[in-house]
Amino acid sequence: MRFPIAFTTTLFAGATALAATPALSATTEVVTSIKPLELLTRAIVTDNTQVTSLVPAGASPHTYQMRPSQRRTLETADRIFWVGPDMETFLVRLLSSSEFEGRQVALMPEEHRTGGDTDEEDNHDDHDRHEEEADHHDAHDHSDGEDPHIWLDPQLALAMTHTIRNQLAQLPEANADALDNNLTRFEHQLEATEQDIRQKLQAAKGISLFTYHDAFRRFAEHYDLTIAGVLTLNPERPPGARHMAELQDQLRNSPSPCLLTEPQFNRQWWHSITQGIDIRLATWDPLASDIEANASGYLLFQQSMADAVLACLPEQAQ
Repeated sequence: MRFPIAFTTTLFAGATALAATPALSATTEVVTSIKPLELLTRAIVTDNTQVTSLVPAGASPHTYQMRPSQRRTLETADRIFWVGPDMETFLVRLLSSSEFEGRQVALMPEEHRTGGDTDEEDNHDDHDRHEEEADHHDAHDHSDGEDPHIWLDPQLALAMTHTIRNQLAQLPEANADALDNNLTRFEHQLEATEQDIRQKLQAAKGISLFTYHDAFRRFAEHYDLTIAGVLTLNPERPPGARHMAELQDQLRNSPSPCLLTEPQFNRQWWHSITQGIDIRLATWDPLASDIEANASGYLLFQQSMADAVLACLPEQAQ
């Protein structure tokens, strides 16, 4: 059958446009447990990758309850990235099932985990034991183990990004060269961001930093800051009366004390514990709730943590 020239030209142009349309290319679906992991993933992925995170703004990965729709999202994901059983306790039993074998990747090195091994079947006795222990101390009290907030240290985060790249490169639709180029660019950007932050934080070396719970330490140690005290080992519950009295004495006797609070947890009691004490307050968000989810997001996240510390400087007081 012959077609008019104009129709043939239109048909050819339309077919060419469809062939070039990104929507027709295979889409990689990646699910991350928390937004900081989403930011790391977005730093290196290609345009055909869809990235989402589970824990929404204002929620805590320690107590989050997943919605049924999110469960269905996990079922279709090509890769699922999470820190590991010491952090996202709500995922431990689910991701231990054979359904997610080969698709879920715990980014915290196995030798540093204390909360279980997701490569084996879930052991209900161990799960019950952890439930019982949670009544006595927080599931991520790391006085005897590794701190799972590994995404706060930029070098550990970079190592996680390498793992993410290697996992994505295994997928059939992966563009390994593009992943490598994006990873190289991110490494250079992260190095420049680190240098800038380290220089700015020199002014904060004399501040006594107090944190709501022991989550800021990875960032602080990387940039040679000192954590003078931690208000509670369990972020879901306020400390006991004796611990609060000890903290108040410590706050009064510390030079230039500053309390770094977190938006995910109840603020009422820490206002009462600091009442009458000359202390500055600054807010930092370990889950990057207000950071735009794009390729530069993790860099801005690091800067936001530095800004929280810089807000503790006396000259920043209002």
